[in-house]
Amino acid sequence: MIAVEKALEQYGAPIYVRHEIVHNKYVVQTLEKKGAIFVDVTAEVPEGSIVMFSAHGVAPTVHEEAAERKLATIDATCPLVTKVHKEAVRFAKEDYDILLIGHEGHEEVIGTSGEAPDHITLVDGPEDVANVTVRDESKVVWLSQTTLSVDETMETVDALKQKFPNLLSPPSDDICYATQNRQIAVKKLAEDAQLVIVVGSKNSSNSIRMVEVALDAGAPAAHLVDFADEIDEAWLDGVTTVGLTSGASVPDVLVDGVLEWLAERGYADVETVKTADESITFSLPKELRRDLRAEAARLSGK
Repeated sequence: MIAVEKALEQYGAPIYVRHEIVHNKYVVQTLEKKGAIFVDVTAEVPEGSIVMFSAHGVAPTVHEEAAERKLATIDATCPLVTKVHKEAVRFAKEDYDILLIGHEGHEEVIGTSGEAPDHITLVDGPEDVANVTVRDESKVVWLSQTTLSVDETMETVDALKQKFPNLLSPPSDDICYATQNRQIAVKKLAEDAQLVIVVGSKNSSNSIRMVEVALDAGAPAAHLVDFADEIDEAWLDGVTTVGLTSGASVPDVLVDGVLEWLAERGYADVETVKTADESITFSLPKELRRDLRAEAARLSGK
């Protein structure tokens, strides 16, 4: 969100964004009001314009398409996703079969697969393992979409290892640290809460996973909402303790709105469950330091 806002401030509207910058309805609507235009394909961006690639990353072919259309690009890919891309390229160069654990059709999966399409096979959960074949069982490695449930990922990894005993693990953890921390916290919430509310959008993989994690951890009920007014008061029947958490890309204002809604209905006492300190920060895309307007004009010959 910050990257798009800074781009709008520096270069003015419109700034085109390929796919949602993050999967959150409020963030997308807020940015649209400020002048961001979200598109599904690069061909929708007028030649010579500025386009930003979302946090989920894109395949190399998308960069090529942007160059052909003389677009000035801002790459806002999450550094954790970039790390997975680099791992895919490296293992492909070493001629490994790469088993990418993730959900079919997700932007991040599409982008990562595009880095090494001849070497990557998608594995969409443990039930998909039986269908997986590789060229050489001694040269096979797994990578994962960064927004999955840690438990779900490891269940798939365990199934893959049973089928491919020599399966190599990536050199570092691919699951987003913010996603992991929230999953750990929601498990803690689920121990005491009769109801868990997750603030996040229905197309947010990590938010959906948190609802599943809460239910798996023993919460009697868990629901996903974008805004406080989506909460059904019937959910509160017989509930003395409500657990509240949010997806990794959800602004604090939305969580505060749910807290206010709950306080108005008698849930005013708030206890913070803290399971991790997050001190990692990411810098803005390097392209924001350049005069992209001048670059777009140069490329278009204007």
